[in-house]
Amino acid sequence: MSHSALIPAHPEPPALPLPFPLTLTRGGLSGFPSPAQDYEGRTLDLNERLVKRASSTFFMTVTGDSMEALGIHAGDLLVVDSAIEPRPGHILVASVEGELVVKRYELLGNRPYLTSSNPNYRPIPAADLECQAWGVVRAVVHEYPV
Repeated sequence: MSHSALIPAHPEPPALPLPFPLTLTRGGLSGFPSPAQDYEGRTLDLNERLVKRASSTFFMTVTGDSMEALGIHAGDLLVVDSAIEPRPGHILVASVEGELVVKRYELLGNRPYLTSSNPNYRPIPAADLECQAWGVVRAVVHEYPV
């Protein structure tokens, strides 16, 4: 994965709210009101929902199959926050020997490793290689072909 695959977040994302599906108004007044009526007219802003710190957030498109068992597939869009301090269990975007990878950060025998969810890929010993965490994956956007 090359550095050109990174897409920086806009410092002030434009407000482009998406409408929640409109609910139908009840025709009569029998029984209890629908809880869905509380959501009429609300909007969904994906920037507000997925980008917590715009200045430290970037987007990246995934290539490869090493994280498929964790629901990250080739072509998915990752929302990555570089201000989050990586902890074991986090999924990271990291530079390993100059190559960008998406892996899970784990401690194996008290040593840091970057692991994939695909058994065809061995854990990467982070302490033994030139390795730098670029950010923690906050969200994965997976589109279905339609």
